[in-house]
Amino acid sequence: MDPEIMYIDLEKGTHKIDRRGDLSSYLGGVALATELLKENCLIEEDPLVNNQPVIFTKGPLNTIFPVVTKVCSMFTSPLTGELGESYGGMRLAMAMALAGLDGIVIKGRRGAPCILHIDDKGVRFLDAKSLWGLDTDETTRLLHDQEGKRGLRSIMVIGDGGEKGVKFANVTIDSYRHFGRLGLGCLLGSKNIKAIIVEGARGREVDNLKEYKRVYKEIAKRVIDTDVMEKYHGIGTSINIKALNEMGGLPTFNFQKSQFNRCSRITGEYFAKKHLIKKLACSGCPIGCIHIAIRRKKFGEPHEYHSTAVAYDHELIYSLGSMLGIARGEEVLELIEAVEKKGLDAITSGVLMAWITEAYQRGLLDAKMLLTTPAFGKKEGYLKIIENIVIQPNEFYKRAAEGTHSLTSHYGGQDYGMVLAKNEVAGYHTGYGNLLGQAVGARHSHLDNGGYSIDQEINSLDSKEIVKKLIQEEIERNLLNSLVICLFARKVYDFDTIKNALNSIGIKISKEELHEIGLRTFLEKMILKERMGFSYKDITFPKRFFETEALFKALDEENAYEILNEYIEEIHRIKLSRISPLD
Repeated sequence: MDPEIMYIDLEKGTHKIDRRGDLSSYLGGVALATELLKENCLIEEDPLVNNQPVIFTKGPLNTIFPVVTKVCSMFTSPLTGELGESYGGMRLAMAMALAGLDGIVIKGRRGAPCILHIDDKGVRFLDAKSLWGLDTDETTRLLHDQEGKRGLRSIMVIGDGGEKGVKFANVTIDSYRHFGRLGLGCLLGSKNIKAIIVEGARGREVDNLKEYKRVYKEIAKRVIDTDVMEKYHGIGTSINIKALNEMGGLPTFNFQKSQFNRCSRITGEYFAKKHLIKKLACSGCPIGCIHIAIRRKKFGEPHEYHSTAVAYDHELIYSLGSMLGIARGEEVLELIEAVEKKGLDAITSGVLMAWITEAYQRGLLDAKMLLTTPAFGKKEGYLKIIENIVIQPNEFYKRAAEGTHSLTSHYGGQDYGMVLAKNEVAGYHTGYGNLLGQAVGARHSHLDNGGYSIDQEINSLDSKEIVKKLIQEEIERNLLNSLVICLFARKVYDFDTIKNALNSIGIKISKEELHEIGLRTFLEKMILKERMGFSYKDITFPKRFFETEALFKALDEENAYEILNEYIEEIHRIKLSRISPLD
């Protein structure tokens, strides 16, 4: 199938749609987005120059097979200065399909705040001046109340963070999902895009309906009638809080500990009992892994309350809970809501505030600079910091809006600034696999290669096995992300299942070709990153990783760098044997 790509020029207020038969072998998702980024990004320029592109891509299986729910976004990251890659769900993939689009490329800058309304007829550029300055909840509500295809459209918005140029600002999708990491919201804000609405009325015919139904039922049975995905529907990813805490792998107090002895009121089990009100699913998913809590806020006596719905998961509870020493679920929800309304990435916000707290305790920062007195376990200081990151009332907060790496580069404290390759780390302290995986992954994410899971599989230090598994997992995840299959379903969609699903809708492909797409995408992303300025040899590990036990074992700094060198050598070998330079 030839992908249909919409190109939008914000400055000129024009668009065009190209049928790109030359890109049909890339399937979709991250493979397609990588090629589009290579074509359009300005390698030598700042991430925020007007003509840097924002790219969205879906895949051929999106929403017509169970749990194939995501959209890939690629861009130059304002936070790291290199490859930006993020995934979002809810209704966006379905809405792109209804608009007849496999990809969207946005370039330029609008002269005033705008809303992009994209459908199967084209693009309208709408005035958003009245929305500029509103939080993500209010913006989404106002746009949702307008006429349109409710339940079939998708609404993406940015908050104050994106408007004010916070380099880790995110994009909210349909209230409860996000393009979370690496600063896509900052990039949209720099282009004066407050919101993007996608909808349409195009359908899709399947030639071999009988075979499609057979494969669909087979996959649906594995998703629904087995326990492969049960944890995601049950307690959700927040089940990891208690499990990691018991294993000694839950980052606490800025990684000063790997267990939180006051964890009982922020576990997934506690949230399920005390706060959970409903579960939502992305379009095309029968699981319902999006867990929504009720947050009651008292505004008057004697019993005047206002209630809001707040989505939560493991990463949010880690970053705004254990990492900050917050021990009450109600307070974690308050911090989540504050970050979400401002349109900030929760992981980066939590890790940043944890570093600020420790730096303040050590005398590196003072209250005059911070305009508050942060303390682990006290939410008030963190609410003030969140507000100031967006307002940026002084030089300190202007630098804080650039992320933890920027702060530690200026003020010191790199040994306990928990970033890897300029990206704040996710909620695991499990061993070398997690440490290396986030450092070397294409977007420096725990989801690139699941290093935290590899740590739990390998009981002894086997550097060759760690390197082998990290690379193998990243290749396989690049295939899944090229089809934009939710990674929660990675055990459902093995190579045979993917091949059968594609064949049933007329895309004839072998398992060997699928593997080649994953490998090619992985390597082309790494080469593109290097052109953007990334170098494996620049990777350093904060010393805190070696001061705090991971799964009750101490990590050795020398071993970590030896494994990194083995990884570099193996990548070099694969590059020489499997792929030619992009130029």
